[in-house]
Order: sequence, then C-alpha cells, then structure tokens
Amino acid sequence: MRPTPHRALAAGALALVASAGVLLPVTPAAAAPTAAPLAAACTPAQVVTNGGFESGTSPWTQSSTSVITNRTGQSAHGGSSFAWLDGVGSTHTDTLSQSVTIPSGCSSATLTFWLHIDTTETTSSTAYDKLTAKIGSTTLATYSNLNKATGYVQKSFDVSSFAGQTVSVAFTGTEDSSLQTSFVLDDIALNTSGDTTPPADSTRTPATPSYTVSLSSNTSGTVWTGHESVTFTNASSTALSEVYLRLWDNYHGTCSAMPIAVSNVTGGTAGALSVGCTAQQIALPTPLAQGQSATIGFDLGITVPSGADRFGYDGAFSMIGNALPVLAVKDGSGWHLDPYTNNGESFYSLAADFKVTLDHPTTLLVPATGASVDTPGSSGRTVTTATASKVRDFAWAAGPFTKISGTSTAGTPINIYSVSGISSSDAQSMLTTAKTAVDAHAGRFGAYPYGELDAVIDNNYWFGGMEYPGFVLDLVSTTALTHEIGHQWFYGIVGDDEYNSPWLDEAFTDYATDLALNKTGTSCWNSVSWASTAEKITNSMAYWDAHSSRYSTVVYGYGKCALHDLRRVLGDTVMAKLLKDYATSHWYGVSTTAEFKAAAQAATTTDLTSFWTTHRIEG
Repeated sequence: MRPTPHRALAAGALALVASAGVLLPVTPAAAAPTAAPLAAACTPAQVVTNGGFESGTSPWTQSSTSVITNRTGQSAHGGSSFAWLDGVGSTHTDTLSQSVTIPSGCSSATLTFWLHIDTTETTSSTAYDKLTAKIGSTTLATYSNLNKATGYVQKSFDVSSFAGQTVSVAFTGTEDSSLQTSFVLDDIALNTSGDTTPPADSTRTPATPSYTVSLSSNTSGTVWTGHESVTFTNASSTALSEVYLRLWDNYHGTCSAMPIAVSNVTGGTAGALSVGCTAQQIALPTPLAQGQSATIGFDLGITVPSGADRFGYDGAFSMIGNALPVLAVKDGSGWHLDPYTNNGESFYSLAADFKVTLDHPTTLLVPATGASVDTPGSSGRTVTTATASKVRDFAWAAGPFTKISGTSTAGTPINIYSVSGISSSDAQSMLTTAKTAVDAHAGRFGAYPYGELDAVIDNNYWFGGMEYPGFVLDLVSTTALTHEIGHQWFYGIVGDDEYNSPWLDEAFTDYATDLALNKTGTSCWNSVSWASTAEKITNSMAYWDAHSSRYSTVVYGYGKCALHDLRRVLGDTVMAKLLKDYATSHWYGVSTTAEFKAAAQAATTTDLTSFWTTHRIEG
C-alpha cells in the first residue's frame, strides 16, 4: 500500500488509501545557515556520489564496516548493495553520512532516498527504535519501528535553502535493548536544477513539439517496441544546444532494469541519464537559434510492470500512462528536471501534437488519447492509429475490455472501457456521469476540444483516478470521474508546472468538481487547521512528498475552499467570468499563481492582499 494516493480526492470525497506509516513528530528545524551568494546559472546535477552503494563504500562515512553491505537478510532497491542500519536487537547505534556540495545558482534541490523498515517490535504505539535523516544540522524526518512496511518507500525533501553550501547528508539509527528494527537505505540522490536568477528571456522552449510514434506489442500488451521522433522549435532568443527527454516511468524500475529504454538516438548525441534515470540529455549537433527547428529520433522499448497503477498491468489489462518520452521544458528557471512523485504529479510539458500507431493483437482493445482509427494488420492483429492535437501527453491502455459508448448532450463522444468485474450497471452509470461532467465543465470553462473522451474503469486502482488528455483512469465513482474529467481543462487545456504548483490543477479541478455536483463549499474554510507555519496551499510537491499525509487535505481540500471563498468575495457572476476568461487567455498555455492572482485582482475593486495571506496563497 502506498503512503498516500496520488489522486486521492479532498475532504468529503473518496477515502481510498490508508497511510502506510506515520512520521514521528519532528522537532522544528533550526534555521538553515546563511547561504552563499547565488550565481546566475545552474547546471542540473546529481551531487551524491555512490548513492546506490555499488562502488564500494567511498565517499561514505559509516559507523562500522557492516553498514554498507550486500549480505543476506535484506535486499537492495537497485543493484546488489545497500546500507543496513541497526537490526541488531540490542542497544545499538549506526551512522552513515556523506559531505555534498549543492551548487550556487540552483533554485531547486531535492534529496531523495529509498527506505525499507522491518521490525520484530509488536507495538503499534511506541517508537522504540528510530532513524533520523538530517542535512547539515537540520533534521528532515524521524522514522521508527512504527513505520515498518513491506518493500521500499521513496522519501523526498526540498533542500533548496542549502544552495551554495557544502553540507553533510546523514542518517543515524538507534535501537533499544531488545527486538530488532532494520532501517535499510538505497539509491540516495540529491538533484539540483533551475536558475535562481532568471535570464532576461523566460520564453518556454522547446516549443510546438510534434511527436510521431510507431509501436508494436507482444501478445499480452505488456511489452511495446518501436520508434519515436519529435520535431520542435526553439522559441527562445537564447540558442538551444541541448534538450532533455523525460522518461517518467523509469521511476517504476531501476537504472539497471529500466521499463523505458531509449537507444539509437538520431539528430543528437545521447548524454548521461539523470534524476533517477528519468531524464535523458540529448546534445544537439548545432545550437538552434530562435525560430529554428530540429528533429530527434530514437528506438523505444516499454515494459509494463505488474500492478493496477497509472503505469502497470492488472491481470490482462495494461494501463500505459507517462510511458512515451516527452520533452522537458526550459523557461526562466532553466531546465525543469524535477523528480518523479508518486503522491501527485511531476509532469510539466507544453502543448504538442501526437500521431501514434499501435500494432497489437486484435483480441486487445486499445483506448488512447486523441481520435483513434482501427485498421487490419497482419494475421490476428489490428493497427490503432491515434492522432491528438495540442495535448501535453499521450496515454493508452490495452486489454480485453468491455466497451460501451454514448454522446453527451453537447456532442462529445464518450467511450467507457471496463475491466472484468465491472458490472454493466456500473459501466452505464459511469457513462452517464461522463456525459454530464464533460458538458458541465465545458459550459463553465470553454468547449471540450479533444474530440472523443475515453475512460478506463477498474476498481483495483489504488488511487481514485488519473487524468491524461482525452483519456482517464477511474474507479466506479461519480466524484472521481467528474474530477478527472475536470482535469481536461485544468492541467490539459490550461497547463501548469504540476511539480512546483500542484494547486493550480488539483484545487481548481476539485472546485470545478464541486460546482458540477452542485456543492457550494459553504463554511468549508471554518474547518481549516494548519499543521505548521510552513504549510501553504501553494507549496510544491517537494514539500508534499515530505508531508504526504497533508497533501490531499491542503491542496485539494483547502485549495478548493479558498476558491469558494474567493467566489463569495467576488460574487458568483464575477467569479464565473474570471475563470472562463482565465481559461480562454491560457488556452493551451501555462498558468502560474502570479498570473491567476493578477487576473483575480483585476476582476474586483476589493484589495485581495489580505485574502491571499489568510488563505496562504503565495507566488
């Protein structure tokens, strides 16, 4: 079970997944040391050396030679070695540390590590054995025997305040006098990116990407191989000498066994993989001046892992989200190379065109982003060709689905694809919900532009739902499906940086969901209770990965309540016009918190300064 659902709906909606472990209260961190003056440029880097412990023990400092090990009794997250702290069963302390330098000029620095905890302690209330994670003198988190879990769980912390410093990344494990607890660490990384001083040109680039993909599957639809190419234009006045491909689903594997494999690159030179092998640098043969275009191509292999997930297979049914490599965005903050998060989304991409050809067994139905046409392939096979315009990503599924179809009152074709076990009445209910929801959202924010809409229904998902352009994954739930369809406008049409500003799609979509379901959020702000002074609606996923139990409550729940409160300040008519006009002005573009706040202020003569402060909306 995952720590928090990455699509969990806010207060009053689905309670889908229990927390896998509760962090012990952490003593408020001491103020970080004063940072050195920041430079004007940042080269994205991963600054922990030998974070997977596959190159011996250097440069780690360990309390004993048995901490970094490959001995039996525990296993690695990736490779064969790991760091095993404690597990003795008597009074004992183990330590592990490494000194790292976080470059000046980097606005984003994220420490991640994979942690497995097992214990023979039987208590469900007392933390006898503890692991503390620190950077410098600042305690990031404390874990204990109460956080035991099957398998590894990734932890993530925003350490951007340490840019320009050399600090120690340190772990200390302590056990009491009896009953062992093992704290096992692997794949420790500290990724930096983003300029703290934006260049004069903050244009988002590479622009107007056009992807052409041709893939063929195995008999089960779990392995796909073929070729992908993308043509793009440099929109910036700064020459473009490289691009990055985001291989997001490599999060679900290891660097030695990657689910997304890119090879035989043309149109550029493949550089090093970074950010947990989810970012592939491609150096261009000649820098592109503003307005110039280029094309890169590569062979692509996709291996779908087991699991009812946004990328995974549930029995005979494969869900293939975020599997196609897409171009990272470079803007005034530099290249956006944020880590994958499983609590929410890390995805930030510009609107693009896709033509995707999927060759598969005829026994498999293949719902996908865009408008699809099926033609006969070789014996026993079908070729599905999907085309989509002005979308931020492309996703599909494959399996022996049961399909029903209908058309909304406003004319949007809807297809419901159900896995085995979904009753015909539930499928019909979801079709009715989808038809109602797409028209309700379109009436408020602008006509649905993506042609048909496909929904894949599976009650085994560990999350409530997941959105892709023209394609959503959902449980049987009116609220969840209405929410995911709302994302077609907030994330899909009106884009945002989902890692750094998750509220811009989640809070707005949950607010839209309330309106579609005739909920007004009356007095919902009265239930707000902040966990700390650092907690804000506008925090990034780096913060929420470190405070995952609060993510849904604050971003979804408090976020939509803030928008309900704004509606009460502005009035229903003004708020409705504000959101529709804002969607129109950002159609296929990118929203920012600053731009929304400016648009809201322009819609009223009331000074909203205190409103933003009270509701902790910063930016």
